[in-house]
Amino acid sequence: MSRKPKASANGGPGPGEMTIHELAERTGMTVRNIRAHQTRGLLPPPIVRGRTGYYNEEHVARIALTREMQADGLNLEAIRRVLESGQGAATEIFDFTRALRAPFEDETPEIVEAAELASVWDDGGGTPDPDLLRRAEKLGILRELPDGRIEVISPRLERAAVALAELGISPDGALSTAEKIRRHADGVARAFVDLFVREVWQPFDRAGRPEGDWPKVREALDRMRPLASDALLAVFQLAMAEAVEKASDRTLRVAARRRPASAGGAPKRRRKRG
Repeated sequence: MSRKPKASANGGPGPGEMTIHELAERTGMTVRNIRAHQTRGLLPPPIVRGRTGYYNEEHVARIALTREMQADGLNLEAIRRVLESGQGAATEIFDFTRALRAPFEDETPEIVEAAELASVWDDGGGTPDPDLLRRAEKLGILRELPDGRIEVISPRLERAAVALAELGISPDGALSTAEKIRRHADGVARAFVDLFVREVWQPFDRAGRPEGDWPKVREALDRMRPLASDALLAVFQLAMAEAVEKASDRTLRVAARRRPASAGGAPKRRRKRG
């Protein structure tokens, strides 16, 4: 909680204090908007002396934080809830919220012409199949833009689709497999989120969210991101090795049962007696 600056001897503004007009000039806001922020609970009330309200650096910082949260996509009601629940740690809460909402990977989307995707999502006429595009969009691989171009959200997955097409895998087969993987991936993601909430966030929340522990919580979140990827890859490699081994055993057993006739010669005919 910020300390209030001492008032001057004549009851005027203390050091660093300013009127609402000076605050408006300092922050580039209008007086009307500052008052609207106060009404919404986004700004604490001014320090009133006599008939004049005075503002300080806490108000300047709060306005800057509100603008930053707005730029990050939060509406004013969401910002108010963050500020009210902050208990002096609004900046920490916002930083943590921003970390939560940050992209899990640093993959940069690419915007391409629709014709460029025809080699993978072809409808047989040299253009992307709308049904395949819709399925890919539902999976989060790409999305159609208003100007007709395509934003490839995950170029890595798009490159995998191209490679599968070169191996002779049909687009429908590749998408069906991607849909199955996505369902399993959703469960894995929930498992790691639940782990973080249960083991890190809930103990911190029950302790009253101590201001000094916010950096530890953010660090735990940041470190869990690569750990989740590494753990998933390691478990997948183990599972893939076992699946390939089982498939190989089944293939060999089937091959053994289908021994070509030439391997043992033509079957002998039994002599008729009599």
